[in-house]
Amino acid sequence: MTPSTSPAPSTSREDAARAHLWGHFTPASWWADKVPTVVRGSGHRIWDTDGKQYLDGLAGLFTVQVGHGRAEMAAAAARQAEQLAFFPLWSYAHPAAIDLAERLAGYAPEPLNRVFFTTGGGEAVESAMKLAKQYWSLRGRPGKTKVISRAVAYHGTTHGALSLTSLPDIKTVYEPLVPGALKVPNTNIYRADEQLRDDPKAFGVWAANRVAEAIEIEGPDTVAAVFVEPVQNAGGCFPPPPGYFERLREICDTYDVLLVSDEVISAFGRIGEIFGCVELGYVPDIITCAKGLTSGYSPLGAMIVSDEVYEPFADGSATFLHGYTFGGHPVSCAVGLANLDIFESENLVDHVHEHAPAFRTTLERLLDLPIVGDVRGMGFFYGIELVKDKTTRESFSDDEAARILKGFVSPALFEGGLYCRADDRGDPVIQLAPPLTVGPAEFDEMERILRSVLTQAWDRL
Repeated sequence: MTPSTSPAPSTSREDAARAHLWGHFTPASWWADKVPTVVRGSGHRIWDTDGKQYLDGLAGLFTVQVGHGRAEMAAAAARQAEQLAFFPLWSYAHPAAIDLAERLAGYAPEPLNRVFFTTGGGEAVESAMKLAKQYWSLRGRPGKTKVISRAVAYHGTTHGALSLTSLPDIKTVYEPLVPGALKVPNTNIYRADEQLRDDPKAFGVWAANRVAEAIEIEGPDTVAAVFVEPVQNAGGCFPPPPGYFERLREICDTYDVLLVSDEVISAFGRIGEIFGCVELGYVPDIITCAKGLTSGYSPLGAMIVSDEVYEPFADGSATFLHGYTFGGHPVSCAVGLANLDIFESENLVDHVHEHAPAFRTTLERLLDLPIVGDVRGMGFFYGIELVKDKTTRESFSDDEAARILKGFVSPALFEGGLYCRADDRGDPVIQLAPPLTVGPAEFDEMERILRSVLTQAWDRL
């Protein structure tokens, strides 16, 4: 048998990408003319193969909280790899996972003290979904298996997390999914009935009460958990109205339903505090997180659970038969610790609190454009909704949104030097979530580029 040999390297990385690399959520046609390739990052800037510089207005993917190119993060990874590059958390522990679990429990609200590591956010959500079912079974209520999430929400791509996700276009082809996943309205007050739009607190109570209604219709003895993001990502950064989480916590307590705070995006300073639930003043039963946990320098996610949820497993008579080979990877945990060191030494949470009002004010200047209907979000996490008619709030058709967002706005923003997201999952929006190290100068830069591109987009209609 002839030994295999590696082929000679291609002279063109673009050709190699087209021939061998499968982009995530990326139609092959997008790479027909050019494969945009990012080769370097430093601070809040990235550079492509042509040497062109861009402002990273999305922190990679809501992830690079401390900015690109941090030598101390790379050094932490190298030190850990030299000492213990890999060992699983299957029946064993290692120091980096122990230390990071303790650190995360210290940031989480009491009584969330137990940390289960994964390799990413979707896996953390999947873990919470499985845990909720087993928890109620161990409590003698095995019928509590259904889960509730909100309209237009995105919770991941594994079959369980995808069942919670409320975006038909990315679900239909993979059906049947996990049964018993129910959907309720989200907190998009911009699209609420006019009467509710004028009273945000009433809208918040109304939206939360739809969860109670769903539980009552299905029967409280069948519902295990409610999954919500502090600020919903898909659809364009829906913050919670006043009173929403207070009422939702009350509903979950009344019907014995676990409240899961999906903070894959909202945690680690994105909307303020290390955990979004702390920023918003509610205590969930489970937190799921990832992304900013390591600022993207190494893959890691986590599920953090309350003492009560862990209690059926505490004496060892029951085991959570679930895990991942690379969950709690030593190098990733070491990077997570270094990431949190930077948060503390550079006071990044305080930085977000201090500059978030200026970020909002700068982006709200865009409301004078006829194509901008709404600017919404919290902290360093904002969505700009584009509309056809500001007076009536008429949105674009699917074809128009595709032509405007994907056909012009998205490439024009990149060409203009701003990397961000133009999203048509729901009504068309532009999302901004820069590294937490940016300030007023970068806010102004984002606004200038957005103003230029959106003005051109309107002229093209």
